[in-house]
Amino acid sequence: MSNSEKKRLLTGDRPTGKLHLGHYVGSLKYRVALQDTYECFLIIADLHTLTTKPDKESILQIRENTRENVLDYLATGIDPKKTTIYLQSEIPAAYEMNLFFEMLVSLNRLSGLPSLKEMARNAHISDDMIPFGLIGYPVLQSADILMFKPHLVPVGKDNEAHIELTRDIARRFNLYYGDFFPLPEILPIQTPTLVGTDNKGKMSKSAGNCIFLSDDAKTVEKKVAGMYTDPNRIHAHIPGTVEGNPTFIYHDVFNDQKDEVADLKTRYQEGTIGDVDVKKSLAAALNRFLNPFRERRALFEKEKGLVEEIVYEGTLKVKEITDKNLKEMKSLMGLRGHWEKISRVARERKKDAEIPT
Repeated sequence: MSNSEKKRLLTGDRPTGKLHLGHYVGSLKYRVALQDTYECFLIIADLHTLTTKPDKESILQIRENTRENVLDYLATGIDPKKTTIYLQSEIPAAYEMNLFFEMLVSLNRLSGLPSLKEMARNAHISDDMIPFGLIGYPVLQSADILMFKPHLVPVGKDNEAHIELTRDIARRFNLYYGDFFPLPEILPIQTPTLVGTDNKGKMSKSAGNCIFLSDDAKTVEKKVAGMYTDPNRIHAHIPGTVEGNPTFIYHDVFNDQKDEVADLKTRYQEGTIGDVDVKKSLAAALNRFLNPFRERRALFEKEKGLVEEIVYEGTLKVKEITDKNLKEMKSLMGLRGHWEKISRVARERKKDAEIPT
């Protein structure tokens, strides 16, 4: 099936650092599976990073984070021939559409989105110091989506409110200016949250409780050795709890030897195996899981300029698509016709002035 016959789909990430096992479980593995069925676009959302990290040091770090993220994408199986990877800040249509869409949504509608307050808390921003850009985050996100005129947006339950806002903006635009934007449908996906190694919430770079996809074997062993387990189990002969125990949660997700997992659980509950041995088995399982990623990543890293070429070509492709849609959008609004008339009259006047009398 050619791309022209496929439905269009958009996903993406903020380039805030290397990707980890939680990213793989929650999104990356689905993207790899979806790219054979849909025309996929993957946004490196660097503008969104500025909503909570606008300082120059953070902006400069985006460059390295972008490279690391793309290498992680390639390592996990995302194919740039099937998935277009592009840089958000180099798409002029994103800026213009964001401005137009800001006129179509109320402040009350935006401030009522629970995800904004959660983002502010995670960035340690008090309610009275939330920047305008963070309040407007969902509007820019709507521009990211609608400028492609996509059919589907894969999201988990916690982000469905943002897609509904996008649909509301599209409806309002179509009401004012005529049918132009299709209403993107939600492609519901299961987005399981992987608990952090410290058992304090989900795996997160900022919390320092994650295992990166690019971690080497020794680093994985060290992180697993320090993982939270059953706090009531002081000695190996004491029966331990499997449910809610991060080491066994990880075994269930990543250990491909299911008989071994079942045996470990039984022995742990009986008090016939220690945490050290359970963790050694887990580290071995995680390294088996990550080894193919490491091997592919090493190959891609050796190809000088490959990451830059992928992002460059993807960004040019997206710019062509979105520039066309932006021109049509502005024509419907009456903005483009106004400028074209001004330009034509000005050129004619200039030409008349150059003709000798």
